[in-house]
Amino acid sequence: MQIDKLLNTFIKISGFYILVGLILRSILIFLPITERVFDISDYAKIFLLGIVNDWCVSIVIFVFLWLHLVFLSNSKFKSPWGYIIIGVFIILLCYLYFFKTIFDDYGSIVPTIIKIFVTIKALSFIILFLFPSLRSNWRHTVYIFIFFLYIFLIIFNSISEYLFWNEFGVRYNFIAVDYLIYTNEVIGNILESYPVISMFSVILLISILITYFFTSKSNKYFMDFSSFKVKILSSLVYVVLVIGSVFLLEFIQKQENSDNVFANELQANGLFRFYEAFSDSSLDYEQFYAQIPINKAFALVGKQYDKKSKIVISEIIRDTLPELRKNVILVTIESMSFDFMKYSGNTKNLTPNLDRLAKEGMFFTNLYATGNRTVRGLEAVTLCIPPSPGESLIKREDNDNLFSTGYIFKQKGYKVQFFYGGYSYFDDMDVFFKGNGYQIIDRNSFSSDEITFANIWGVCDEDMFKKAIKTFDENQKSNRPFFGHIMTVSNHRPFTYPEGRIDIPSTSKSRDGGVKYTDYAIGEFIKEAHKHQWFQNTVFVFVADHCASSAGKVNIPLERYHIPAIIYAPGFVKPVIERTLTSQIDLMPTLFGKLHFSYTSQFFGQNIKKSDYNPRALVSTYQNLGYYKGNELIVLSPNRKVQQYEVDSNKQLKATHDINKTLEEEAIANYQTTSYLIEQNLLKTNRKKK
Repeated sequence: MQIDKLLNTFIKISGFYILVGLILRSILIFLPITERVFDISDYAKIFLLGIVNDWCVSIVIFVFLWLHLVFLSNSKFKSPWGYIIIGVFIILLCYLYFFKTIFDDYGSIVPTIIKIFVTIKALSFIILFLFPSLRSNWRHTVYIFIFFLYIFLIIFNSISEYLFWNEFGVRYNFIAVDYLIYTNEVIGNILESYPVISMFSVILLISILITYFFTSKSNKYFMDFSSFKVKILSSLVYVVLVIGSVFLLEFIQKQENSDNVFANELQANGLFRFYEAFSDSSLDYEQFYAQIPINKAFALVGKQYDKKSKIVISEIIRDTLPELRKNVILVTIESMSFDFMKYSGNTKNLTPNLDRLAKEGMFFTNLYATGNRTVRGLEAVTLCIPPSPGESLIKREDNDNLFSTGYIFKQKGYKVQFFYGGYSYFDDMDVFFKGNGYQIIDRNSFSSDEITFANIWGVCDEDMFKKAIKTFDENQKSNRPFFGHIMTVSNHRPFTYPEGRIDIPSTSKSRDGGVKYTDYAIGEFIKEAHKHQWFQNTVFVFVADHCASSAGKVNIPLERYHIPAIIYAPGFVKPVIERTLTSQIDLMPTLFGKLHFSYTSQFFGQNIKKSDYNPRALVSTYQNLGYYKGNELIVLSPNRKVQQYEVDSNKQLKATHDINKTLEEEAIANYQTTSYLIEQNLLKTNRKKK
């Protein structure tokens, strides 16, 4: 293949990729989730810099086709190289098919793809080695197939980006990385949520037509091959272009500086964003965020939370009343936004059972989630600390033996359990909760007769609650109090559930249906719990893990973090509407206060009923760290950026130019000290400073 023909292939692939990117941006701008408040400079960056971004990425992704083309030759089939290569293929295939490989850790579909790919390459080489007359036609066929894969994947990726944007209002981020790793759940979710066969059929047909248009006269490419010298020189040029593209992508990323987050996201390239998210699962606070002297940070935190130690935050909590060893059942509810509830003004009657429980218990109406993922919500109610940049601690290494709510319960003699309707390996929940002393009851614990309905995420919430009640009955026999933490799954796409339970059919696969079914399951759970001996000595805590949507025009759309929480225990917790500004990390310390627990706390979370409670909420994305107090929100971002917003009565934000220095230092102190304690292993119960 001559170099000009290779260049012609690149131009076709690159041009198509840029064209699809241009169409995608145009569509994303007009989606309902996108807030189109752009000026001329925003539009210029979205389209002009967006095209440059796509061109750079097209250079990088062309590497696979480039490698295939430059390695086309007849010399590798000559003895002894042909036999050596066949031997290598045989060894590799034996490893893939008969041993546990590194690819098995990524779910069932990834090792299958690798096996298919290597098998095809091996068979291709053997055929060409044994039948030289077939080489030209075979190579042309393989070239067309690879070209088709590029076209198919470019179209498929654009549709994936469309669906991802429609769900989250951003380009690919850490969520997309998680979805790639947990392929079983995600592919199952897609199969159950969308008309996949129809979609793939259309994509396939379009890809075939475009491939035919581009490659119909390409058989002449395989009449001869470039010399070794030409291949080396052209490869050097290509390597330089790849390196230059990477640097240019990094430079253009710094131009994503619009006040409108949607403009920055539209300018970006989805694949490059995915690469960044994959590379930066955690962020070094000291390297990326605004700081104050560490001693001052600890002093501010000590003053705010009445912490005594300058190194390991600790607070001795002594209650004058006897401790109440009541059972505690904590239910974290998947994607339950506050605005689903009747109290918020919702007229759809989606949460009749939670609405009733809210009237009969302590109802938190001004509580904010720390993040927008399940693991962040679980972290908040388990560790009661501010969120740290990057992934939740639940998904990081060395996260065992942490000071947690479970640890406190175990110190008080409780049996501690975590319930999850799916497989708890998802999001590393099994590693985290086992490492912190919890017994895990997940889908592996269910017998077939205990499952009436399940989708890719797990058994339905009804089945999970029934399993929990069985377990609590067993716990009761041991005469030990128990703490059961239940994580629901049904209010999650594909939003399928047993038919006949609610007035929204499961076939609608709607968010409203998912919300109402989970509420129904909670109602049935409480109704059944009333019949059991342990009910009268049990406190129920219901709280959302995060909101149903976190997309917004600003970095942290505060109204998308507003979640409900209820502490319910008839005869023990009096009905009250709690309007105090509360963070998700304050919920369990507030419960401990109601139980009159005395303990040495390492929590940042506080009992909101204490006279010295300082109302504030900590909210975050993977990179942006928010500190909400009064009617002001401080947002800390990478590159040591600090922004401040005024918060109106509807939780809408207006950027301000003057930074409240006192509030800024409080925000920095909370996040800086948290990150320091994590980095130095000082949140552990068996802590040893690094």
